[in-house]
Amino acid sequence: MLKDFKEFIMRGNVVDMAVGIVIGASFGGIVKSLVDDVLMPPIGLLLGRVDFSNLYVVLREGATPGPYAALVEAKKAGAVTLNLGLFANTVISFLIVGMAIFLVVRAMNRLRDMQKKDEPAAAPTTRECPYCATSISVKAVRCPNCTSQLDS
Repeated sequence: MLKDFKEFIMRGNVVDMAVGIVIGASFGGIVKSLVDDVLMPPIGLLLGRVDFSNLYVVLREGATPGPYAALVEAKKAGAVTLNLGLFANTVISFLIVGMAIFLVVRAMNRLRDMQKKDEPAAAPTTRECPYCATSISVKAVRCPNCTSQLDS
């Protein structure tokens, strides 16, 4: 069983997938920081000094009655909140990650297509009989359909 597990783990696609997951998790952290720390503050400033991480609606007040200055205070008081700002941040993060993945896959496809163009074309294995226009082997010296003698 250990031998089978070792073979499974050492397959190229499993290792590639593991590397992709680790890099994807790190990339997710970078995108979250980009959205939370770089993109949303200027957007919030443009929309009237709104901090999106603190954009929420109180559905039910907690043990300490509101109003609450920040989402953290509302959570600490036990209030039930609808976290619209956090949802907006998550949606924007998803869109950025999706766009980045799209661009990476697109670039990989272009590289693969360029590589295919650089490969020499395979030598033909058939040719056309000059007498009956049927497809025959390149090695044929006589057409199997019309029995004509062929030039080399």
